[in-house]
Amino acid sequence: MSIDKDTAARVAKLARIKVEDDALPALAQEFNAILGFIEELNEVDVEGVEPMTSVTPQRLKRRVDVVNDGDQQAAVLKNAPDAREGFFAVPKVVE
Repeated sequence: MSIDKDTAARVAKLARIKVEDDALPALAQEFNAILGFIEELNEVDVEGVEPMTSVTPQRLKRRVDVVNDGDQQAAVLKNAPDAREGFFAVPKVVE
């Protein structure tokens, strides 16, 4: 697949990137280089290779997902400049 100047202009327009007309041939050449690299990658034999998410095998630390109410209301409201009836009190801003 080869990208010409018109296709490069259309891609730039779709990406909402302003590209001057004199820069379009260079952009088309860059697109062609990228596509060439992708074609090279498609030639690599990956049969039997496990997909990976990192170059080093690791497992994320997990914790038990337990639902609780936290029982932290007093500690949280201690930070409030004005607390009433167990809630943050804020001044009225809308008439």
